[in-house]
Amino acid sequence: MKHTGKRNRAVVLAGVLLSVFFLIMSVSTAYATEATRKKLQEAENAKKETEENLGETKEEIDSLNAQKNSLQGQLKTLNDQLQEVSDNIAELERQIDEKEKEIEQTKEELADAEATEEWQYECMKKRIQFIYETQDYVLLEMLFASADFSDFLNRSDYIEQLSDYDRKKLEEYTATKEMIQAVKQQLEEERQELGEYKEQVEAEKSRVAGLVSQTSTNLAGKTSEISQAESEALAYEQKLKEQEQDIEDLQAKLAEEIRLSRLAAQSKWRDISEVSFAEGDRYLLANLIYCEAGGESYTGQVAVGAVVINRVLSSVYPDTLVGVIYQSGQFSPVASGRLAAALAENKATGSCYQAADEAMRGITNVGNCVYFRTPIEGLSGINIGGHVFY
Repeated sequence: MKHTGKRNRAVVLAGVLLSVFFLIMSVSTAYATEATRKKLQEAENAKKETEENLGETKEEIDSLNAQKNSLQGQLKTLNDQLQEVSDNIAELERQIDEKEKEIEQTKEELADAEATEEWQYECMKKRIQFIYETQDYVLLEMLFASADFSDFLNRSDYIEQLSDYDRKKLEEYTATKEMIQAVKQQLEEERQELGEYKEQVEAEKSRVAGLVSQTSTNLAGKTSEISQAESEALAYEQKLKEQEQDIEDLQAKLAEEIRLSRLAAQSKWRDISEVSFAEGDRYLLANLIYCEAGGESYTGQVAVGAVVINRVLSSVYPDTLVGVIYQSGQFSPVASGRLAAALAENKATGSCYQAADEAMRGITNVGNCVYFRTPIEGLSGINIGGHVFY
């Protein structure tokens, strides 16, 4: 009977161990440490943010290019207007040249008219002087010296023609003076018109030059903005490549950790009695528990300590508590410096020390789990507080 009881207990124990083994195998598949998972999630989030920034930058580039195209269209229109203005200016300058020639011709005509006026004036002075001094005597002498009546009539007709000549010359002189006045008025008007032409030319030149300058400045500004945005896009693309490489590296690390997790479940385990703890291990483990589960329940603190001791017992991991805790990339408080800060001030609470003591005695509430992390979708295991253990 005794042998049968022992045999039954052995069978039950074997069944339990087998169940635990399969549980470990099931929950350890395809999962890694919290630090790696966290880094991978952060890398993916960073990549997503970079992709969003890159998308926004490309949209900005498209918008700036549209504005640039609009400005180029405006500049083309202005250049067309400038060409039209240039043609108008050329026409105005031609008119100015013609007007200047007209003014020069008018000046020459005025000079001739003034010379004629001066000559006529001198002639009129002499004629008037002659008439005043001798006209009456000469006329009477001409009349009384007539040989006969027919000669008298002839002489009278001559005197009348002479009088008509004097009247005509007076009228010509008067007309010349009027013409001179008209030419002077015309010259003044032509000068004013010439001034207006020149003002139009300068105004058109200034207006179009200002528009071209402003548009060119705006276009240069948009070109600069586009260049800057393209540089930012290039930087985002480079950053995206680096982040994709980081994700690839983390995925490779994750795969390695999955391999180690499976290997740990299948490898040899030591008994807690075979482990010799060094001085300071309790202090170190209690402070790590504080960093990882200081805000968790006591059960959660024991679970974290058990994971560390399970690694010490597994042949896959270092065989010392210090080696396990400081193994590269395994516990995030080590990498972040939080553990060093906690050790410097002994932040561990009494419950953290009590949990460390239980774990170092081989007590575990998570079986042979060697990993824990904050829960994520698809990850199953033993849930305690804010962690899932697997």
